[in-house]
Amino acid sequence: MTTGADIIAGKLYAAGCRHAFGIPGGEVLALMQALDEAGLNFVLVKHENAGGFMAEGGWHADGGPGVLLATLGPGVTNAINVVANAWQDRVPLIFLTGCVDQAEAESYTHQVFDHQQLLRPIVKASFSARLGALDVMMEKAMAIALDGQPGPVHIDVPIKVAESETGEAWTKVFQAAPVATQPLPGKDLETALELIAKAERPIAIAGVDAVNEGASAAITQFCETYRVPLVTSYKGKGLLDETHPLALGGAGLSPKADSHLLPLINQSDCILLLGYDPIEMRINWRNPWSDDAPVVDVTPVLRTHGMHAVSATLRGDVAPVLKLMSEVRDPGKVSWPGGEPAKTRKALEGAFAPEGGGWGPATVFHTLRNALPDETVATADSGAHRILVSQIWRCPGPRQMLQSSALCTMGCAVPLAMGHRLVDGGAPVIAFVGDAGLEMCLGELSTLRDLKIPVIICVLVDTSLALIELKQRNSQRPNVGVDFGETDFPAVAAAYGGHGVWVEDAATLKSEAEAALARDGFTLLACRIERRAYDGAI
Repeated sequence: MTTGADIIAGKLYAAGCRHAFGIPGGEVLALMQALDEAGLNFVLVKHENAGGFMAEGGWHADGGPGVLLATLGPGVTNAINVVANAWQDRVPLIFLTGCVDQAEAESYTHQVFDHQQLLRPIVKASFSARLGALDVMMEKAMAIALDGQPGPVHIDVPIKVAESETGEAWTKVFQAAPVATQPLPGKDLETALELIAKAERPIAIAGVDAVNEGASAAITQFCETYRVPLVTSYKGKGLLDETHPLALGGAGLSPKADSHLLPLINQSDCILLLGYDPIEMRINWRNPWSDDAPVVDVTPVLRTHGMHAVSATLRGDVAPVLKLMSEVRDPGKVSWPGGEPAKTRKALEGAFAPEGGGWGPATVFHTLRNALPDETVATADSGAHRILVSQIWRCPGPRQMLQSSALCTMGCAVPLAMGHRLVDGGAPVIAFVGDAGLEMCLGELSTLRDLKIPVIICVLVDTSLALIELKQRNSQRPNVGVDFGETDFPAVAAAYGGHGVWVEDAATLKSEAEAALARDGFTLLACRIERRAYDGAI
C-alpha cells in the first residue's frame, strides 16, 4: 500500500526534484524514508538555514524546485531566514514540516505552535496535508511555487498523514507547466511599440524575472540586433555575456557604479525594463528617472513596489514582447550615435580596477576571475565584498553568480556553492564570503567534507563588519559592535578535512586557485586585507 508520505515524495520527484536538504526529527521520519525511496537524495546539514540555501543552489543548477525538510518547533523556526529569502529572491522552495496530529495538538503542547500562521507572511501558500487530497494539494503547491514570480510554498504534514496507508488515486506526473504569455493589445502596447520604433538612445535594464523566464537568448539577440546596451540587477548578471561590448554589468548596491549608470539611463529616450524587479536595488534606484520618462515595463506580475513611474506596462514574458518590438524596430537605425554606452563601460572598468598598490579586495577578485575557467559559478555572501565582486566578476551566462540580492542575508554563499556543485557536478564553484559571514556557517564545512565536493571558499579577512563600520563612519557614529578577533581559518579548514592557506599576494592566490581545481576536497583561501580596504572602492 501507499502512504501519504509516498504520494508527497512521488509528486516532488515527478516535478523534477532530485535532492532534499534538512535535519531529521521524529516527526518527519516517514517523510525522509519516502523521499529516499522516491529517488530524492536526502542531504543532512548542520542548520536548516544552510539546507534551504543548498536547495536553492541545486535549483539554479538543474531547474528542479528546492526541497527543505524540517521537524516541528525549532526545526521550523530555524528555517525562517531562508524561507524569507526564497520569498524575496524569487526561489521555488517546497518547505516540508512535520507536525503532531490535530487531535494531539489540543492537549500535547511540547514544541507545538501554529506553523502555518508563522509562515504565511513569507510564503506564496501554506497547506496542511490531508489524506484523500494529497495529489491535488501537491499539484497546487508546485504550480503556485513556479507560477509568475517563483517562491516558497509550505506544506505541514501531520505524522498520521505521512505514516498512514491510503488508497487515494494519484498520478506520477506533474501536470502544471508555465506558459509564455504575450501582452494584450491596447494603449500601453501601442505606446511601447512607438517608443522603441523611434528611439535613438534605447537602453535595457533586466533582472531576476528575466532569468527565471529563461530570456537570456532573446535579450542577447535583441541587444545585438538593435545595439541596445544592457544593465542588469545582480541576480540578472550574465543575461548578456558580460564580456560583450553592450553589457554594462550589474547594478543595485554600488554608489560608484550608480554614478556612471544613472546619468546614462537618464539620457535614454526609451528605457526597457525586462523582467526587472527593483526589490534588489538600494535607495538610489527609487525614482531614478522623472515621472514622464519614456519607460516600458515588461513584467510577469502586477508591480506594486512604488519605486518608480513607467509610461507603459506590458504584462507578459520578455521573449514574446521583444519579438513584437523587433517587428517595428529598424535594425539599420543607429543607436547611441555619440557612443555614450561604450564610454560608460570603459569608465566602469576603470572604477573597479585592481588596487594600485597591488593587493586588496579588487585585486583578489580580478586575480580569481582570471585564474578560474569562464564557466565557474560564483556565490557571494552579503557585505562590502559582495558589492565589489558583483561589479568585477564577469559572467558569460545567467545563474553564474548566485547571492541573496533581495533579502541580502549573510550566511548564504557557502551553502549556495555547495548545493550547486553537488547537483551540477561539473562547473567549478567559488564562494566569496567575509570572515564574519563564514563564522555564521562554519559547521557546514563538515557537510562539505562529507559530501566530498571541491568547492573553493575565498574568505576576505579584515576582522570587521566592514560595510557596517563604513556606514558608522559616514554617519559620524562611534565604532560600536563591528570589530572582532582573527580566526585561523586555514587551521579550521584542516580540522574539517579541507585544505586551507593564508594568502596575501596575487601570485600565491593564482597558484592556490589553480591547485584547488585539481583537488578532490574543499579549499579555503584566507585572503588577509587591510582594515577599511573598501573605502572608496564601492
